Formats: sequence, structure tokens, C-alpha cells
Amino acid sequence: MLTILINAYACGPNRGSEPGMAWNWCCHLAKHCVLHIITEGEFREDIERVLSTLEYGHNMHFYYLPVGEKIRRMCWNQGDWRFYYYYAKWQKRALNEALRIIASTHIDVLHQLNMIGFREPGYLYSIKRIPLVWGPIGGIKQFPLAYARGGGLRLWMFSAIKNILNRLQLEYAPRINKAFKRADILVSSIPDSQTGIKKYVRRDSILIPETGCFESLERDETRSHNFENVTFRILWIGKFDFRKRLDIAIKAIGAANLPNVHLKVFGTGNKEQIKAAKNLVDRLGLHGQVHLMGAVRNDRIMQEMREADLFFFSSINEDTSTVVLEAVSNHLPVLCFDCCGMAAVIDSTVGVKVPLTNPEQSVKDFAERIDYLYHHRDELQRMSEGCKAKRQELSWEKKAEQMVEVYHKAMAEHSEN
Repeated sequence: MLTILINAYACGPNRGSEPGMAWNWCCHLAKHCVLHIITEGEFREDIERVLSTLEYGHNMHFYYLPVGEKIRRMCWNQGDWRFYYYYAKWQKRALNEALRIIASTHIDVLHQLNMIGFREPGYLYSIKRIPLVWGPIGGIKQFPLAYARGGGLRLWMFSAIKNILNRLQLEYAPRINKAFKRADILVSSIPDSQTGIKKYVRRDSILIPETGCFESLERDETRSHNFENVTFRILWIGKFDFRKRLDIAIKAIGAANLPNVHLKVFGTGNKEQIKAAKNLVDRLGLHGQVHLMGAVRNDRIMQEMREADLFFFSSINEDTSTVVLEAVSNHLPVLCFDCCGMAAVIDSTVGVKVPLTNPEQSVKDFAERIDYLYHHRDELQRMSEGCKAKRQELSWEKKAEQMVEVYHKAMAEHSEN
């Protein structure tokens, strides 16, 4: 059994986003490997409460390097660039901790796991004698500027500058460049990352989406799910920030002009974002069809997915969204853009995708797909049944097996160099 040292800044059970992603990777890798996991420690109490209940918990050894609450708030406030200064300092502490572990424990492979953004590769690359895997790597995709319209000049300029910085950092940032060159194996989270690494870093990478499906999440077969119900139930789930483009989803419901189509919106935002969503519903006269439900517990979301007919994911800037894979896990067909992580995990067996063009055209495209599915319920049934195979293909267990293969490949590559 291999022994792996994992750098996972954010890791915690019963969480979404980065902490949940790292936790699920570690839980499933522990079936195949002994893990030494360096993490920040915000979720230490949760980890230690759950660890003893896991079948392979004895293979997971955690090392905590906590930071202050101020830094934690910066971390979860997306867009707060000050966090990178403190995050880089934490990564230096992680390197020292890694060296301490290596001094007393045999390590077969180093794994820089998360945060997945390429801008902060950590410092494990400076340890030369042990094979290194970096990834899944994200944050490389370009923001589609046609969709920045409506967000104001500031957002457009921010997106355009970020696109330029992404390319420049990939090619020229010294420490990022060293990490890309040193890693024995690179893993990309989405096709955009794989393409960007190939184009600007001139290295190949293995594509493995950073999040996965749970095979244990089954649609309740004792409940008769009838896609022929008069009410056509669509779900939208997420933050109300601009990249999620809730406005496109709401406008598409209006453009479809089907009174029996109902959209439930789960999630929230700041006061301005909530007000904007309510005003849009008012302006389009969709009170009876678009229902802003607010933020709810994840178990409620799972139940809603099991009862819905379609999951509408209108985001235009993601890596691989957990909520999309939760929909697949619950046999719920997906309607989304053909971009980002969705392009890799959603195909015609489980969903329908529309191309990135511009917001106005997208409203029309989504409305047309909703109209088609409303009148062709057999397609929904077909895609729902297709989710079983897709869920197995994208399962956490399958991903863990792929990553173990990556570890062995990294060891072989390292021994040749």
C-alpha cells in the first residue's frame, strides 16, 4: 500500500466547495493508500469527530496548521486578493511540516491537492527526491467577456484583466513555472485547464474532474416519479453572484412562455443581488412561475432533486460544480452551457447543453430547450435513466482508482529522470 503526503489547505466533512472536495478525495484514497494530510484546521473538530466512524479512517493522518479568523474570512470571500499573501505564507509552513513528516516517515508520493487554483502551487515542488503529483488544477479558464455585459464596466475590466493575467502567470510567473516543470504528473480539472497547460506550459496533463458523484445517492424507487406531470419542475441552485447568471435562467423561463413550467431557485446573495433577482421576476411578471426559495440544508436540496424534472445550471465560469454532479447522482437531467467543467461531465446521455454565444442568444437557446423537453418528456426519462451509468463513471471511488494509477505513473516517471 502506497504512503502519500497530501497538501490540502481546505479539508472538512459535510462541506461543499474546496473543503468537501479534498475530504472526499482523502476518504476514498484512504481505501487504497496510507495518507498523511497537511491541512489548515478550520474544520478540525468535524474531522476528528467523523474520522473514527470511517472504515478506512485509520489510514488518514492529519496535521493541522491553523490561521486566524481574519484570514479565513478572506479565503471564503471570493475575489479578495489579499488572501494569496497569507496563503503563500501558509504554504511555506506546509513545506516545513512536510519535511518534518518525511524525516520520520517513508513517503512514496507527494500530492499538491488543493486549493485547486494554479496561482498558488505550494512549495512541495522544492522536495526533489520524492515523486510529485499536482492537481486537479483549475482556475485557468478564460472568462467569456460577451457575458460580462450587464455587470457594469468595472466587472468587464476586471474580467478582461484577469484573463490577461491568467495567461501571463501561466507562462512567466517564476514559482508557478517551477512547480509546473517539477511535477512528475499534472492533473487538470476541466478541458480548459488541460488546453491551457498544453498551450502555455507546454506539458501534457491527465483530465480528472476535481469533484465526483456518490453512488449511494439513489433516486427513491419507491416513489413514482412521473415526468408526465402537468407541472414541469425546474431547479436552479447556487450563489447569486454574476458568473452564475441567474438572470439568464429567469429570462429563459419567461421566453419559454409555458405557464406550467415552474422554476425553484435555491440559494442567496447579498442585498443588492437578492433585490435584483426579485425585481427581474417582478418586471417579467413571473411571480407564479419563479419561486425564490432562499438557502436551505443540503438534505432538502437532495429531496428537491429527486422530485424535480430538470436541473438548470446557467453558470458561465466554473471548474466542476458539485451541484451538477449531485443532480446526476439523483438521476436528474441537466440543462447547462457547453463550457467549463460541465463540458466534460455532461453529455447527451444525461443532459442538454447550449453553446456560449451572448446573453441574449443564450436566453433564446435555453428557452427552446425547455420548450422541447416540456413537449418531449420521454427524453427526460431517457436522460434520467442514463444518469446511473454516468454516476458510476464519475464516482468518487472511480476517481480514487484513477488517482492511484496516477501515483504509480508518477513513481515510474520519477525513477526515469
